[in-house]
Amino acid sequence: MEENRLKDLHLDRQICFLLYAASRQATKVYGPLLKELDITYPQYLVLLVLWEHKEMKVSEIGKLLMLESNTLTPLLKRLEQRGLVFRLRSSTDERCVTISLTENGEQLKYKACTIPGKIADTFVDDSVPIPELETFQKTLAKVVNVLYEKNTMQADSEL
Repeated sequence: MEENRLKDLHLDRQICFLLYAASRQATKVYGPLLKELDITYPQYLVLLVLWEHKEMKVSEIGKLLMLESNTLTPLLKRLEQRGLVFRLRSSTDERCVTISLTENGEQLKYKACTIPGKIADTFVDDSVPIPELETFQKTLAKVVNVLYEKNTMQADSEL
């Protein structure tokens, strides 16, 4: 029995290691593509949300990207300094900030629109056909949501 538990300590049995390694490798694939746009991967994620929704409250962006305010705020400030977004504080509630794209931010999506296809191409080969990748993406989304919910519940219970 204990021998089986000790086998659980083998690296190849660690799902979190595989997620960590996959995340690092995937982010490396994005590197050269995003360098051409002069943005980082987290900035790209914020822009993806804004390209889809045009404008959003900071809290809504944070929820979609599963990012805390202390991580998101510096990202937004850098995007604002680059002239890609602007922040607008509510006149009735100073804590409420809406983020919108500038014209430059809106135009950047036309340069970025080839990125998803290029990324998908790097994930697919004879050993990983497209249908398998699509199934993996759906399963991974479920796993991420489960983890996010559990971590959110745990954080809430610690308050």
